[in-house]
Amino acid sequence: MLTVANLDKTFSTPGGEVRAVRDVSFTADTGEMVAIVGPSGSGKSTLLSLLGLLDAPDEGSIVIDGAELSALSPAQRTEFRARQVGFIFQQFNLIPNLSARENVELVLEYAAWPKADRANRAEEMLALVGLDGGKLERRPSRLSGGEQQRVAIARAFAAQPPLILADEPTGSLDGATGQKIVELLRTTATTQQATVLVVTHDDRVAAQADRRFEIDDGVLIEKP
Repeated sequence: MLTVANLDKTFSTPGGEVRAVRDVSFTADTGEMVAIVGPSGSGKSTLLSLLGLLDAPDEGSIVIDGAELSALSPAQRTEFRARQVGFIFQQFNLIPNLSARENVELVLEYAAWPKADRANRAEEMLALVGLDGGKLERRPSRLSGGEQQRVAIARAFAAQPPLILADEPTGSLDGATGQKIVELLRTTATTQQATVLVVTHDDRVAAQADRRFEIDDGVLIEKP
């Protein structure tokens, strides 16, 4: 479960201070898929960076499965992020010279999974997202866009993190493939008992989430 309370973040720019996130509070349950939508510059990316421990808030707290993150040192934040947060990027961000299986295994290595278990876990997760057989040994350049995104999803969920952050996960895909990816995210969230937070500009994606929030000028509001 994710609990965010009174989160605030301000940046200093040549044009003055920009309050990118303004007193944001919300919760998201285990197994739930939550969508956050908003225009460019609304604060979506900043909020995602804060939740993923890529940046620190000026005020407020983030609690993941009972762990309060604001008091962690930089080293502890890095370790927590590797073990407890999974990322799904719009451009996939797969390592080009590694196979699909090796891309997933790499995350398990960062999360300190036993070496003997990594290959089996990677194959299990890739099968869960619909990739098996010879495709496991293919490098990203020999996979379609939808297949690459499936690898990215398997990689994000592989170490069983309680929080998955997806940044425009269907932005590079055609409509039919994007629909399959959204369905896969929902199913895997339930199967792996993770909270999935999707940042998207696509109302069709947001409509399929369990809950939807809109952010504008750093202010987050839940929508029915």
